[in-house]
Order: sequence, then C-alpha cells, then structure tokens
Amino acid sequence: MEYFERHQGGERAILVSVSVQLLDDLDGEEFGLLAKSAGAEILQHITAQRIKPDPKLFIGSGKAEEIAELVKALEAELVIFDHSLSPAQERNLERILQCRVVDRTGLILDIFAQRARTHEGKLQVELAQLEHLSSRLVRGWTHLERQKGGIGLRGPGESQLETDRRLLRIRMGQLKDKLEKVRQTRMQGRAARQKASVPTVSLVGYTNAGKSTLFNILANSEVYAANQLFATLDPTLRRLNWDGIGALVLADTVGFVRNLPHSLVESFKATLEETLEATLLLHVIDSSSPDMLEQIEAVESVLKEIGADVPVLRVYNKIDVSGEDAKIVYAKPHLPDRVYVSAHSKQGLDLLRQAVQECLMGQIQSYELVLKPAYGKLRTQLYALNVIQSENYDDEGNLHLHVIMAPQKLEQLIKQAHLPLDEILGQKAAQFKRPLEEFEIKK
Repeated sequence: MEYFERHQGGERAILVSVSVQLLDDLDGEEFGLLAKSAGAEILQHITAQRIKPDPKLFIGSGKAEEIAELVKALEAELVIFDHSLSPAQERNLERILQCRVVDRTGLILDIFAQRARTHEGKLQVELAQLEHLSSRLVRGWTHLERQKGGIGLRGPGESQLETDRRLLRIRMGQLKDKLEKVRQTRMQGRAARQKASVPTVSLVGYTNAGKSTLFNILANSEVYAANQLFATLDPTLRRLNWDGIGALVLADTVGFVRNLPHSLVESFKATLEETLEATLLLHVIDSSSPDMLEQIEAVESVLKEIGADVPVLRVYNKIDVSGEDAKIVYAKPHLPDRVYVSAHSKQGLDLLRQAVQECLMGQIQSYELVLKPAYGKLRTQLYALNVIQSENYDDEGNLHLHVIMAPQKLEQLIKQAHLPLDEILGQKAAQFKRPLEEFEIKK
C-alpha cells in the first residue's frame, strides 16, 4: 500500500467539525480560535453530522471526497479536524485529501509548542508531541535521527521505521528523566515553603479567562498576557505580601480547555502539580462568555482528573463586559464562595484580596489594640500587613490602633513577639483563650 508522502506545507487550512451523537458537542467558535492561535489561515469551516464515527475515515467517504475537491479548489495545504483521530483514520484521510491532516490533539500540541518559553515547558511539549507521534510513524516521516542530531544509529537489519521507533523510545525516556528532575526540584521548593508556613494560592481556569492579567495586577508582575488561547504554558510563581496574611506565593498555571487530551494532562503533570499542592485555588472564570457553564465544568473535570482536593474560590472575571457588580458571595458566614471582579478595569480587586484573606485565615474582625512605646515592632508588622485603619496616641504615650484582620493572624503575631494578650486586646483577649487549633490555617 502506498502512503501519501508528507511535505512541509503552509498554513492555508480547512476546518472540519463533525457533530457526533455519541460524543460531546464541540464549540465551533472555540475551534476557530484554536486554529487561528496556531497561525492557520482559515479558508472554510465545514460542518457535518453523524450518529457514530466511521472507523476508517471518521467522516463518511462521500464527505471525504467533497472535502478533497474543496482542498483542490481552494489550494488548501492542511485540513484540521475538531476531534481526536486514530493513526489509521489520519493516514486514510491524508491519502484521499492529498494534504496534511491534523486532529484536535495535534492542533493543541502545535499551539503549546509555539507558546512554551522555559526549558521545562519545552521538555513537556516535546514529550507530549513524541507520545502523540509514536503511534503515527509511517513511511514518509522525516527521519528522526536527522531531527534529533543522531541520538542513535540504525541497527543491523532494522528498517527505517523500526529505527525511528527505537529513537523515539530513547528520546522519550530521556525527557521523562529530565522532567522527573524538574518535579523533584519543585517538590523541594514546595517543602521549603510549607516548612516556612507560606501559603500558596494558584490561579486556575479555562484558557483566555484572564488569569495572567489578574496575576500581573496582584503580583505587580509582567508575565506574558494576551487575548489568545494558551498564552501561558509555564507555571510562574511570585512571592508577595498579601493584606492581612503576609508572605504568600501566587502561582499562574496553564489554561484548561474542553476535551483536553489525556496525554497532555499527563505530560503537564509537573505544571499542574502547583495546583495539587496549593493552599487555595482561585478558579478564574470568564463571566462574559456564553459558554461559561461548560467552561467551568471542563476545568473542574481536569482538577478532578489530576486529584486536586484543594479549597476553591471562584473568581468571576470580566464584569466590565458582563455588566455584573463587584461583590463577594458567601457560602456561609465568613466563608466566601465566589467574588466578581474585572482584572482589565481593576473593579473589585480589594474584595478579592479580602475574600482570599477570609478563605485562608478565617473570619475577619475589628480590634482596638493598645501598644506601649516598646511594642513598636508589632506596629511595623501590622503596617506591613496593611490592616491598620487608624491610629492615635493617648496622654501616656500608648498607641491606640484600629485594625481589621483575622484573629488567628493577630494571635500569631502577638505570641511570636512574646507580648501579653490581655494588655494589648483588653476584654477581647478572652476569645483567644480557646485552643490554638481553632485558629490554624485551613488546608
């Protein structure tokens, strides 16, 4: 049997979406955005319906011939399917269409390859690509030793196909070893943060929900943020001081997408582990998207798949577009369930800071503190937390502070300074006579 010889084609593409009753319905608009993110020039978007996929072509033979004529008429160099195709389906389609065929997984991988910026991100993308390609090696593939600079040589009596497969296995083994070292390094970093009792807050959410824009504002950072799918691939961590909490690590992570192939989730485990070890997840949601509910479900599905059993605060972003008011909605007293903000117009960011403080530290209360002149270090710490509302001195030189903060954090500061609770808090000191466990940070 002769296979179509693959060539270095351009970016002129025809998109194909097939509504299959036995599979999840896909979003045509999102598919178009994915293709544009990969750099495709979309010539036409074809839709079709089937009860179940055809085992040989996924689509029917009549539809395949129709697309083949369109490829010839429009001089298309690429046909992209909004589905995962088997290696056999991909090869059969290429033979009929006489051009390259890319499925949904291959498309997302291509975007990932363009977006990866760090050494770790590039390792993960390459591993995911090789795992995807390993089952698709056919005659006509570019020989892997030319691609990889001669990782191994052809063995005696081996066909080129066998050599390519062996080279793939060697390279994949090398990548997995390198990624394991990355994981070990990250684990050491997390262990050090946990030992120092520094909470980690991870931003998760659907791709293009505005996570990186929000991250940049909260962390006063300049992480790459753009109105495109998968702008962020590599986890970015920033240590910062959060009002009422103190030192905190904020992590930005890769965006999720519906029907994200399992192999990609596996390859990006090192990235996603930042969400597994977080103290709190901020699930950033595009409140202006017509597919908001499906996007929330897609994110929660991936979180479940990677086993992320972490408290979640939903952050409904882009209220400047959706027209919602900035507000906190509570599941029960002092336990925020969701907060409405706009990273773009900076609406509701103070509410978000307050909600995170309540999620991590518990109930926020108002206190009147009396500090002697010798207790200046405690005053400095309270200023660093940005919890002081007002201050004034009495005739005896004592400082009276009005603060709003979590009791657990206040007690922690006073006890670390070895200062008397009764003297500083007066009658309110009685509430701190309870066991310390009641004030521990919720994990």
